Formats: sequence, C-alpha cells, structure tokens
Amino acid sequence: MASQSNSNPTTLQLTEVETKVRQLLLDVAAFIDETSESEVTGSASEVKVPDELAQEKVVLRFTGGWVRDKLLNVGSQDIDVAINKMTGEHFGLKMIEYLKVPGNAAKYGLEAPAEEDGSASGKEKAGNGRSRRVTPGLYKIDANPDKSKHLETCTTNILGLDIDLVNLRKEVYTADSRNPQVEFGTPEEDAMRRDATVNAMFFNLNTSQIEDFTGRGFEDMAAKIIRTPLEPYQTFKDDPLRILRLIRFASRLGYTIDPEAKGAMGHEEILETLKIKISRERVGIETEKMLKGPDPHMALALIDELGLYETVYTDPTREFDFKPEISWFAPAYSFIKSVVGKSKADIPTSIPGTLLRNSEEHYLAWISAALMPWADAPLIPHQKPTQRPHYAAQLVAREGIKAPNKVVDVVTASLRFGEDIRRIVDQCYRQLRRPDANKSAGDATARDTLGMAIRRWGPSWRSQVLFSLTYEIVLGSISRESILRSYSTFLNQVTKFGISEAYTFKPLLTGTELAKALNTKPGPWMKDALDVVMAWQLQNPETSDPTEAIKAIKATRNSELSSRLASHFLQLTIRPLFSPQNKPNPNLTPAGHKASVPLDKKAGLSDNTSAAPWKTSPYAIDLLRWTLSVLDTKGVEANWGLLIPPILKMMDDLDLKWKATGCDMLTFLLKHTPLQVLSQTGLGNFFEEELWPLFTYLPTLTPEQDSLHLLSSVFPALISLLDILYPASKEKPTSSLSTPRERFIDRLLRDGILAPLFHAPPPMYPKLATSVLTRLPPLLTFMGIDSVKHLHSLLPFLSNILAEPLGPAYPPLMLAAAKGMQAAILNGWPRISGYRGEITRGVAVGWVRCVEENEENEGNGERKEVSEIKEELRECVGMLEAVLKTDEEMWAVWLGEKKELTKADERVRRLFEE
Repeated sequence: MASQSNSNPTTLQLTEVETKVRQLLLDVAAFIDETSESEVTGSASEVKVPDELAQEKVVLRFTGGWVRDKLLNVGSQDIDVAINKMTGEHFGLKMIEYLKVPGNAAKYGLEAPAEEDGSASGKEKAGNGRSRRVTPGLYKIDANPDKSKHLETCTTNILGLDIDLVNLRKEVYTADSRNPQVEFGTPEEDAMRRDATVNAMFFNLNTSQIEDFTGRGFEDMAAKIIRTPLEPYQTFKDDPLRILRLIRFASRLGYTIDPEAKGAMGHEEILETLKIKISRERVGIETEKMLKGPDPHMALALIDELGLYETVYTDPTREFDFKPEISWFAPAYSFIKSVVGKSKADIPTSIPGTLLRNSEEHYLAWISAALMPWADAPLIPHQKPTQRPHYAAQLVAREGIKAPNKVVDVVTASLRFGEDIRRIVDQCYRQLRRPDANKSAGDATARDTLGMAIRRWGPSWRSQVLFSLTYEIVLGSISRESILRSYSTFLNQVTKFGISEAYTFKPLLTGTELAKALNTKPGPWMKDALDVVMAWQLQNPETSDPTEAIKAIKATRNSELSSRLASHFLQLTIRPLFSPQNKPNPNLTPAGHKASVPLDKKAGLSDNTSAAPWKTSPYAIDLLRWTLSVLDTKGVEANWGLLIPPILKMMDDLDLKWKATGCDMLTFLLKHTPLQVLSQTGLGNFFEEELWPLFTYLPTLTPEQDSLHLLSSVFPALISLLDILYPASKEKPTSSLSTPRERFIDRLLRDGILAPLFHAPPPMYPKLATSVLTRLPPLLTFMGIDSVKHLHSLLPFLSNILAEPLGPAYPPLMLAAAKGMQAAILNGWPRISGYRGEITRGVAVGWVRCVEENEENEGNGERKEVSEIKEELRECVGMLEAVLKTDEEMWAVWLGEKKELTKADERVRRLFEE
C-alpha cells in the first residue's frame, strides 16, 4: 500500500449503526476462520479461490463510495464490503449460518433468520428503550451480476444499511465484450481496477485503518480531481461506462476531471466502443443519476465539452437521416440552470414557482434540456402506417437512455402539444396587453379557454410548458425578454383563475346522465358535449347545478357557431389542401352535383399524389372529420360543394388506405344527408357506381390486410346509402316484384359477402372471411323471410367453413360462421327444414373438429375460444330443433337422424343433448 501523508486521516469515525454492522461482520469472519478448511472453500462459486488465499484469515474492507463520502462528511446508506478469500455469496451464507446460532442475532438487536428460506420476519427487536427495524429482505441473499458486480455479489440490508458483499477482484477484459473474466485479486489489484482514485480507498475492518492503494486517493480528494487509477485510454476501452461514471462523480462532487482522462474520453475509438459495448439501460442509469444529482448542469456541460452528445443522446436502434442541432444544447441546459437555480434576475418568479414544484419536475426540466437538440428533427414514420409517427426526441428518450414510460410520455406530449402551447401563451399575452384587440380566433385570456388547454395537455402540462419555453429561448426568433414576459403572463393568469389542476376537474354530468336528460341515445356526440359542460364549468366556477350544464349543452349542440366554424374550415383550410395541384373531379360540377355528361374519371387523376398537401398535412383529415361531426342537415346542404370533392378525391386515390378513409368519410356524411340532397345533386347512383367496384379488391392481387381494411369501410358506406335511397317501408308490399331496397340488399349479399368468400377462400384468408361474415347477421335481418332465396348458396359456404379441418386454429372465423348460420336459421326458418342436412353437416363436423382440438391439447384444459365455438354450435342445433318441432312428422325424422349421427360418431352426443 502506498504511504500516506501524516496530514491524511488514518481511520474513520463510525456511527452507532455502522459500528454494530462492523462488529457483526468481524464476528462472522471469526466464525468462518474457526470452520474447517473444506467448509470454507466448498462453494458453488464460478470464481476459484487460489490455494494461497484459502489458508489466510478472512479480512474485510468497506470500499469505494462509502469511504469517500465518510471522508467528505457525507452520510451514506450503501456500503460495499470486500472479502479477501471468499465470494460474497459464500460469506452471506456463512453470515446466515452464524446468526442462526442461538443468541448470536440478539447481540446486534436482530432476530434470527427464518429456517425455510433465510428471510427475516421483519419484526423489530426492542432493547434498552430502543428498537431496530429489520426489513423482510434482511437475510435474503441475491446474486446480482448486473450492477457492475459481475460475479458472486449478493445484497442484503442490515439495520437500515444496504450492504453489498463481494470478493476482492481483478478483471481481465477481452476485445469483444465489456464483461470481464473475474478472478480473486489482491487489495492493490482491486483498487487499481476501480473507475476513480477517490473511489478506490478502503477501510480495513480488521485494523480500522484507511487504505489508499493507488497512492492518489487522498491527494486527488484534496485537489478535487477525478482521475483513473490506471492509464485512462485503456481504462475506458476496457469499460466505456466509466466515462459516464466519471462525469457523474465530477458533477456530484464538484471535482475536475483529470486532463489526461478528458483527452481519452473524446477519443473516436472510445466513443465507438461506448456505442457498441454498453447497453442503453446502463447509459440511462448513469444519465438519470447525473440529472438527479446535485449539479446536472455540470454533467451536461461535460458531455457537451467532451463531444459525447451524439454518443449518449441517440437512438442506436436506427440510423437517422439528420443530425441533432447540437448548438442548441448549451443554451438549453444553461437556461434550465438559470430557472432551476433562480440565478438570473430576469427570470420572473412565477416561472420556477409554477413549473418546478418538486424534484420530479426538476428532473424533467433537465431531460428537456438534454433532448432539446432533437426538438426540430423531422418526424419518423411508425412501422404501422395507421399509427402516429415518432418524434426523434421521443425515440432518443425511449431507446437511447431507456427512460421510463412516464418520462417518454412527457417528452412526447411536449412535442405533440408544443405548437398549441406556444399559440395559447402568445395569444394570452397579446390579448391581455390589448384587451380591445380582435379575438375572432378565441379569447385566450378566458378561464374556460385556458382551463380546457390545460386539460388537453394533461397532468404534465408544467413540464410541457417549460419545454416550449426553453425551445423558444433556444430558437431565439424573438427577444428573451418578450418570451419570459409572455410565459410569465400566461402562468399568472392560470394562477389567478386557480386552474393549475384543471385536468383533474370532473364534469357535473356523466355522458349517460346527459343522454338520459336529453332523451338522446349515447354516442360520439357525448364527448364534445361533455367538453362543453367542462368549458361551461370553467367559465362559471360558482355554479354546481347539473341542470345549468344541461341548458348549456342544449344551447350549443348543432349551434350556429359550430356550423360557421365548420364552413370556415372547409373554405380556408380543407379546400386549399385538396385542390391546389390537382384537377377537379371531372364527374362533378363546382357545386358538387353530378356532371350531366359522363367523363373519363382517369382524366382527373394526378399521376402522383403521394406529395399531395392533404396527405402530408397532419390536420386535413382530422379537420374534415370534425367538420362532418358538427354539421347538421342544413349545414350539409349549405356546404355540399365543399364536402364532396375531398371525399371523392380520397375514394379515387390509388392507395387503398385513402380509398378506405374516403369511404369512412362518406359514411359519416350520409348519416346527416337527407334523400332530397342526393336526389337534387344526382349523386345517389353516382356513389353506388363508386362503391360497388371496391368489393373486387381481393387477394391474391390485393394483400389480405389491405382488402380487409377497404371492405370494412365499403360495407358501412353502402348500408348508409341504402338507408337514404331505399328506406325501409312500414307498409306491406302490394306486389310480388322485388323492391329497389330488396334488390340492393340482394346485391350487397352477393357482391359483399358471397363473392369475397368465393374468390378469397376462407381457409387461406381467415381474417378477411371473418370480417366479411360479421356483416352477414344484420344483412339477413334486413332481408327477413326474403333471405330464403340465398340459403342454397349461403349455407354450403357456412358449413364448409365450420367443417374445415384446421378451423379451430383460427376460432374467430368459426365463431363468425356459426353466428351466420344462426342468422340464416332465424330469418329463413319457414324453409330451413329442407336444408337441415347441410346445416347438420357443418355443425356436426365443426363440433368434431373442436373435440379433436381438445384431445390434442389434453392436459391443458379446453381453450376458451373452442368452448365458445361449441356453445354457438349447440345454439345452432337448438334453433334448428325449435323450427323442426313445429312439424311432428319432420320432428320424428329428425330424431331418427340424430340417433344415427350419434351412433356413427359418439363424439357428437353432447352436441345434440338438450
């Protein structure tokens, strides 16, 4: 051991608890020394104890950060205990053995460990007027190789102190792995393998002496320097995580990193090694400790200074086509420092006072600074086209530093609502400065406007607002003074109204209560209505009477204001997005009527619409959908010429996704469109001509998922068109000829159900077939008794699906077929007896398939899905028998047939049991 200066302390003053822990550990060591040699060395350890060590006495040392913190007079609840001749696991087991000896545990105010698993009861032991709490995990020893304790480390808790037990080690690194080969080492070797000299000092429990084997520990602590015990370059190459650990220690202790170590940290090979060898979970642990430490600013400044930003704050799972704006990093963390530390006189007190209430919000503030260089990065498409694209900062948080979901959600919300936040803040400030200014875009100073904004942003709105504030400061497009003034004004207004917790406010009424009070069926309108209730509550905080809220809802549903806003969006937002670079639909007049002379539709289509504004804009479809939701019949008529072109443009698009979206929009529109409008414009038949051909987009030419998506949208559109063009008549038909409604439904069954099932065989395309069959029961209900004309073609399809050998492999398809069979029996029952053979074939064979499936999975119990199929098959039989019972002769025949079936295959007996 290197010599120590006379001015350096040689021992440490232990607390009462630490003294008891030391004595316990020494007593365990003495207990081990008294044990026979075979018992000492006998262990399941993967690390072999050298022969020369096996003959030594047990020597114990407190190591690392605990010694450093003691010398700095900083309390620590974590102690690493290094053992010279045995693994931590073996020592821990011996400690349990020692404490089981009657009377030993009581010496230290502990209870003896339980016999079955070595865990303590968790009860307190009283003595001399004092008590010591022992946690339930006191004697439970767990190996934990992932906390930089690669082998034979165990953890426990003694008298409130977290104790890690580990042998003295030396580590041999290989070029292709961060995980070293671990061997028993000397105290000198163990000290030299540590990350910093100030962390490499030991406290020898046997001698009560401080040991500085690197010879630099005391010196570097006095000089406040972070230095590696060995040559920095090789130290970092062996374990690149040490770079981040040294930065963390420097920022925690306020020390300076040794220049030689700094130089090695920025080496290109080291940075590349850091990317390859270190798991992002470990990077995240270190950065989290930095940002939750005493000086996050220093940690981020070091990352910046050493050129580590793109190594630390990146998403290694993908290659970005763009670089972070690193020039924003320093302004971001410097600004957060001024807000957190309230160190700049120009920072209004309302900003930190409102936005930084606790340690969690402080941490999120530093996260914002750390990710700010990614704030303006382009969106990254989601692997699922229907999902929202990713923000780069969101991916860096999630994949780069493995931040918890809660943190990632705050980052995502900050970016998603960023524009909204900045707009509200700016409008609030401007309108308060000039109260007489035009507020046509809304009163951003009003309690309801601000309260609804906070509800929209959610519980993390404070962190989101600070993110936007930092973004504007970093961007620097307007003066810092103006930015701070506007945000301070906004926050003062929020505080004045007492709406900081608006996201927790509950509406006076539930949706069900509203629907009942208005005698209206529950539906999508309720969400908007409840928002109106909440806005009204915010505007009238002194009122708590639900009847007042009901009046507000009645006054705003389908109101003039909603219609005028919808017209505004259609004229100034939606129309420009759908029309600037594309020719108008040749089959429509400017007023949205059918053109009198049929034209070639292809003439109006653009060769490439992938860059069309309505596709690239994130708002176009949502605005159109909202507009359709608020327009009443009069509004639809007034804006017909603006509504139809966007819908048809989507339906005519080459991309099936947009065709499906267009059909969805058309369905929404038709729900509010009267027959008169379709008659006057001539678009009723035109919509039919557009929709029917879409049923031909089937496999194999069309991928199953695309076909499923499209057909799922086409069917509802045709049903909506049916209800308008050919509404159901309450009068009995006076002619035997089929009506237009009946012919429409017949075609819907043929083209929309039978044809897809024929051209795309269900066994090959089960998801598509399942989706198609879910449309069958309501369609047969529409038909009623008229459905008998289709039984000869429909029932064989259903029976074949039920009888499919691999049917139980995809239960949803069999369930859909069984329910379709039930609908056929229910609506075509007067003729169903003639098809009992076909029905019985499908139901019986389907039952057998289910039984065979259960036999193959014998021992695992019957799958829930298979059980559901069997119940539906029994329901089919029950419905069939209910029909057959109406004819005594037929019933007798059926009983005979059942008997023969049961005799032929005993497995169907339960199917036919009543």
